[in-house]
Amino acid sequence: MDPGNNTGISEFQLLGFSEKPELQLLIFGLFLSMYLITVAGNMLLILAVNSDSHLHTPMYIFLANLSFVDICFTSTTIPKMLWNIQTQSKVITYAGCMTQMYFFILFTGLDIFLLTVMAYDRFVAICHPLYYTIIMNPWICGLLVLVCWILSVFHSLLHTSMVLRLSFCTEVEIPHFFCELNQMIQLACSDTFLNNMVMYFAAMLVVVGPFIGILYSYSKIVSSICGISSAQGKYKAFSTCTSHLSVVSLFYCTGLGVYLSSAATQNSHSSAVASVMYTVVTPMLNPFIYSLRNKDIKCGILTQMPSPKSREMN
Repeated sequence: MDPGNNTGISEFQLLGFSEKPELQLLIFGLFLSMYLITVAGNMLLILAVNSDSHLHTPMYIFLANLSFVDICFTSTTIPKMLWNIQTQSKVITYAGCMTQMYFFILFTGLDIFLLTVMAYDRFVAICHPLYYTIIMNPWICGLLVLVCWILSVFHSLLHTSMVLRLSFCTEVEIPHFFCELNQMIQLACSDTFLNNMVMYFAAMLVVVGPFIGILYSYSKIVSSICGISSAQGKYKAFSTCTSHLSVVSLFYCTGLGVYLSSAATQNSHSSAVASVMYTVVTPMLNPFIYSLRNKDIKCGILTQMPSPKSREMN
């Protein structure tokens, strides 16, 4: 079926952050830099995990998957925004918008589910250390990653199929730098009651549910750490969680900040600017958080760097 016959339009306008020509070059340079840092940092972390046999453990396997998802996450939105700035165009086709929205929801869900699985991994490692290798065996780890993908795919398909049934009767301007689900629902000219109900219900299951699971895991972890007699033992146990806890806090706090800012100001451009925090800044900072706080990751990354001798030989 032709999308134009279903919606009344064939393309959207992505308004981005600013229409001022003097700011376009600054925005382009800033986001290109952040995108390149994100891809390079996460790719280096993936290579470090894959090349170092000491890092072939559940925690680092999940981390490598998270880095891959973060690369895909930013690649869903930033290249299109950069292309529009470069070509001085704001157009995104109906099919392109639906595709972008589908993959954005998919990788957002994967981020959430992988962070939840990583919290469970730390819970088992600290609260049940004697059974860790049995519970978190390679088969279970692979199954957990597969379940994360399956749940995210179905979650994204649900929202995308619900938006596909909506009608957009006039030329639509999206006050954002990508096709965001809530913006798409607000801009529809058909009844969106069912879409809103599905969106809020899915948010409770996909966002709030995993967050409660993470909080429960860390409540058990803290309780278990408090039971350790030596201060050195407490520090060693908690140090294995600090990187993950930092990433979880950054992801959820920035996401909550976007929601609260958009609800308080009702300003779509403010919401677009706030969205940068969890769509761009968080994936960019994740590899730095893990590498700075983890000696094993540091060693793995250093092995990927060419030594001075090798550079001289070249």
